[in-house]
Amino acid sequence: MDDRADKMAVILYSGTVDKLMAAVTLVTGGVAMGMDVNLFITYWGLLALRKGDHLTNMKISKDFEEFREPMMQAMQAKKVPSWFDTLTQAKELGDLHVLACSQTMELLDIKMSDMEDIVDDTLGVAGFIDLAQDAKITLFI
Repeated sequence: MDDRADKMAVILYSGTVDKLMAAVTLVTGGVAMGMDVNLFITYWGLLALRKGDHLTNMKISKDFEEFREPMMQAMQAKKVPSWFDTLTQAKELGDLHVLACSQTMELLDIKMSDMEDIVDDTLGVAGFIDLAQDAKITLFI
C-alpha cells in the first residue's frame, strides 16, 4: 500500500473567512478519514491565527464581499461553527499539525507567543516541502 495515502498537506495563504472555512473543512475531512494532516500557514493566513483575531475577523475575499452578510447570517442561523472552532475540533479528532511559516513570522515580526495555542510549531518552506512530498494530497488555499 502507498504510505502517502494517509497524508495530506495544505498550504493556507489567505486570512479571509471564506477561504479559512474552505481550508478548515478540507483539513477536517482529511483528519476524519484518518489522514495525517499538515496545515502550513503563511502570509495572511498566519495573521488570522494571532491570538484573538479569529473573534473579530469578518473579512471575505474581494470577489465575494457582497455575500458576506448573507453568508454570516446563514452560518449563524444554521449554527455552523466558526472556522476556528472547526479547526480546534479537527485537532482534537485526529492527527493534525498546524505549522506557521517561520519566514513569514520573521518578516511580519510575529512571535509564537503572539499565536493561538492551536499552532504547534514554526517551519521553513524547505521543511514543509519535505513533509508535502510524502503527501498524496497537497492543496493551496
